[in-house]
Order: sequence, then C-alpha cells, then structure tokens
Amino acid sequence: MNGVIAKSVYQASPYREAAEAFVADLEREHSLHSYWLQPDCPDQPTLWVGQDNLLPFLRFLKYEISRPFSMLYDLSAIDERLRINRGDGASEQPQSDFTLVYHLLSLSRDLFIRVKLALPESRLSAPSVTSIWANANWYEREVWDLFGIGFDGHPNLRRIMMPQTWQGHPLRKDHHARATEVEPFSLPPEKQRREQEALLFRPEEWGMARASDSAEFMFLNLGPNHPSVHGVFRVALQLDGEKIVDAVPDIGYHHRGAEKMAERQAWHTYIPYTDRVDYLGGVMNNLPYVLALEQLAGIDVPPRAQTIRVMMCELFRIASHLVFYGTFAQDVGQMSPVFYMFADRERLFGIVEAITGGRMHPAWFRIGGVAQDLPEGWERMIREFLDYMPARLREYDGMVISNRVLQKRTRGIGVYDRNEALEWGITGPGLRATGFEWDLRKQRPYSGYEQFEFDIPTFDGGDCFDRCRVRVEEIRQSLRIIRQCLDNMPGGAYKSDHRLTTPPVKGRTMRDIETLIQHFVNNSWGPVMPAGETCFPVEATKGLNSYQIVSDGGTNSYRTRIRTPSFPHLQMIPLMSRGLMVADLIAIIASIDFVMADVDR
Repeated sequence: MNGVIAKSVYQASPYREAAEAFVADLEREHSLHSYWLQPDCPDQPTLWVGQDNLLPFLRFLKYEISRPFSMLYDLSAIDERLRINRGDGASEQPQSDFTLVYHLLSLSRDLFIRVKLALPESRLSAPSVTSIWANANWYEREVWDLFGIGFDGHPNLRRIMMPQTWQGHPLRKDHHARATEVEPFSLPPEKQRREQEALLFRPEEWGMARASDSAEFMFLNLGPNHPSVHGVFRVALQLDGEKIVDAVPDIGYHHRGAEKMAERQAWHTYIPYTDRVDYLGGVMNNLPYVLALEQLAGIDVPPRAQTIRVMMCELFRIASHLVFYGTFAQDVGQMSPVFYMFADRERLFGIVEAITGGRMHPAWFRIGGVAQDLPEGWERMIREFLDYMPARLREYDGMVISNRVLQKRTRGIGVYDRNEALEWGITGPGLRATGFEWDLRKQRPYSGYEQFEFDIPTFDGGDCFDRCRVRVEEIRQSLRIIRQCLDNMPGGAYKSDHRLTTPPVKGRTMRDIETLIQHFVNNSWGPVMPAGETCFPVEATKGLNSYQIVSDGGTNSYRTRIRTPSFPHLQMIPLMSRGLMVADLIAIIASIDFVMADVDR
C-alpha cells in the first residue's frame, strides 16, 4: 500500500510545505510503508491503512515520527454505500461500505492529516484507539451510536447521543432524515414502561462502584436541568460525603441531528443551521462551513469580504466571551458582573443588527463572501464601541479578576497541564491557559488574519482562573483586530463573481435571461459543488471548529462532519474534578465555556 505523491498535489494549499515535509518524513521514517497516500486531497494529506496496521500506524504517528501528531483532533465515519464519485484511475479510493476517518493534528508541524480505514458492511468493527488517545472514548461511542460501527476493546461502548432505547443508527443512509418519513410519534403503555426502565440509574453501567471497603457512596445527579450546567447536560456524581470520587458526564439531551440535516439541505440553505451549533458564536459558525466549500470549489474571496468576515467574527468572539465572563463570575457566587456584561453584549448586538439585520443568529456569511455590503454609518458605530470597551474591561478587572473570593474559588482548581490538554483534544483558550502559545489564526492564517497585528494571550496555571484570564485578554486582542479592520477596510466587491457563489450578485439579473435563470436556480436549488472532500478548521470562540465535507457532485452534501471544541472539552471533567468538592465542580464547569448545542449538534 506504499504511496508516492507528486509535490504538485498540494500547490493549491497554503500548507503545501508542511504537507510535503510530512510526506517526506513518512517515507523516510516509516519502514513498513503499510499505507496508501490518496493523491487527490489538496487540503491535507490523507492516508489509507488496513485493519491490521491501524494501531501500529497510529502509534507510529503519535510516538515515533519526528514532530509527532500528539492530538486526535476528530474521529468520524462515512456511509459510502450510495456514493458515486470515489475517484478514478490511480486516485480511486479503496472499496468501502463504511469508512472510518481519524483526523490527527501535529502542533509542531501546524499540520492536520487524515487516516482512513475501509470497512465492509459484513464486518463493521475496528480496534479501539482509546489506548493511544484518551479522548477517543467519546468519539468511538458517537460513531457506534450514529453508524453502528463497533470498536474492539472499548471500555464502555454504549449510546452517547441517542436514547438507550433508540432503534437504528441515524447517520446511515438508510435511516430517515425527517419525521414526516415515519409514522407519527406515539407512546403506548409498553413503550412507556421500557422508556422508564431505561432511565433507572445503575452505577455499574457508568463504571462506578456502590461502595468502597470502608463506606457506601452517594450518587447525585447534577442536571440535566441545573443553572450551572448552562444547558441540558447531566453529570452523574459519585460522592464520598462532599468529596467527588467520580464525575461522569452524560450528553445527548440537546442532539438535533445537525449533520443529518446537512445531507437533506442545499449547500446554501444549510448556512442558517450552522448558526445554531455554537449559538453564542453567530457568524463564526458560518465561517468554517463557507471556507470549506470555497476551498472545494476554488472560489477566491475578495479582500473586502475577507476583512468584513474577520471584523464580524471578532465582534462575536467578544460577545461570546462576555457571556462567559459574566456567567463564570455568577457561577462562583458574584451576582453583579453578569448584568453589566450582558448590557455591553446588547450594545454589541446593536452593531451586529445594524450591519446584518440579525442579532444572535444572522446567518450572514455566504459562499464567496457576505450577504451585502456594509451599511452607511457602520464606521461610527464600530469606533464608538472600540472607544467605549477598554474602560469597561478595566472596570471588570477590578470587579472580577482582582476579587479575592473569586480567586480563592478558582485558583488551583480544575488543573491540567499541556500534555493532558493535548491528550484530551483541548484547543482554544483552554489550551492556551496551560502556557502553550498556539492559535490557528497565527499558525495557519485564513481569511487574511496574517495581515493583522495581535498577540496570543497565555497563562501557565492551567486552572479555572487562568482559563478566565485568557478569554479576558482575548477580548482586548479582538478589539485590536477590529480597529485595524476599521482603519484599513479595503474597497471593492463584498462577494466573489465566481459562478458557484451563492446567491449570485443580484444587480446583473435583469441584463439577460441566462443570468436571471442562474440567479433563480442558485437561490432555489443551490450550486452544484464538484465532487471531492475538504475540511477547513478555524479558531472559533471556544477552540478549533471545522466542517469536513464530502461532495458527490450534487446540490447538497453527501456527508458533513462538524467537529466542535466543546465535545472533547466536556470529556475531561472527570480528570479535572476527582478529589475535589461539589462546589469546585461548579467552577470547573463554568471555566470550560461550552454550550450544549456545540457538544450534541
């Protein structure tokens, strides 16, 4: 399965040198060459391995290769059974009914790669990689739940998104995508009895013992409806008095099938669905989706559109961090700050509304640019906000950061170091709070971020307090970036004139019938994207967010995988909370900065 690849394959990618260096190191250092390098993946190197070689190959990539891939960034699957375009000739992908996709990240190389494993429908199982990466636990459970692919050696392979009584695996192609495709919901007595039985709490099913040699444990549900869990989220606590013996997160209460919806929506009409993933991130959710499609279709976005996108994303980064800042202080007992910070967020939303027409969920980015140009007077509103916020942040420093009670509640609580963060897939402010200066906007600039001057805030405590401080400093850096957008906003078009830009620029629709037809078709059915696969990560408000998109050459997605930062972050709760008190867990949960829609999707 040895693969040889021409350097020209990566010419379309800004990360060509890193990709080529990795391929050269792999050829030189991996003596068995038990892989096939797929030649038609310009976004990142993609390697296929066999079932027997999977674990040795992944161990080699994590432990042995120079500048290793220390993070399992994502693990997902593709139901290939209805796919038509799988390449041809030398680029044809191996025969596969289902494909497992392991996304790995090397922070020393600033490089993402894919490792793929082909599976026949008759043998839907693979060896678990939980012995290599701890965070594979939840990812493998998700793949089992949604695709029905088993993992040999997994410590607790059970459903994670769907109820335990669910029948079928929703991301398979033969599973319905709409409620109208099945019989109306009903709850006869027998089904109700089974559902109630499934809700009974049995500690052994959660990996917990009922007692130790010296005492019986108490079990407590924190959530799924509790003000400190910021959504519908449950933590099953095993307690010895007030001391936490174990804390097992239970997610899935907010799962809406966002990835399944992507298969039924046209490329353009799926954009509003992305807003609802990290519902505090606004257009930041649109960005990785449209960037992935633009990469797939070869669409160049005009400089003005890129700068507008950066400005709007940083406004939403501030809005999201203000929610975190206020609720973090509130969760540890300080009631006043949240009211001030939400008032500032409302002021910011006034600007967002004036520019986009929406507030929390404007769904304003488009394939090829943005929905419309900046309105008259936008400069004044932005400048007033930039002049206003620094003094408010200084006031908050005295109110929250310098508060001794808050410091005692959060310093030295929920600590993890850099290596533990990488092992569990922690990105964004949670990683930078361990002292690791790594930000995708600097390491792999996109949308013109390389043209902006800003710093990467870091602190090295790795605790709740430093996770807060990183976000506070990020607000200041976002203000710096927005001011540069204000002072250096390019002229020109706000959207590309590429034929797959959606919707096309409306001003030309009355010139001729062909343009009018194109506008109508692109608005109703959407563009026909070329067949292929692409993934584009961005530095979102809570960490790395990406859309892995598989196009079969149609008007909608064959497979869309949404990698969100909150999903792996919650998985680390047991490690951070064992041996602490219940009150400390509240501070830990607050410091993670998650929303459940970002976890469950």
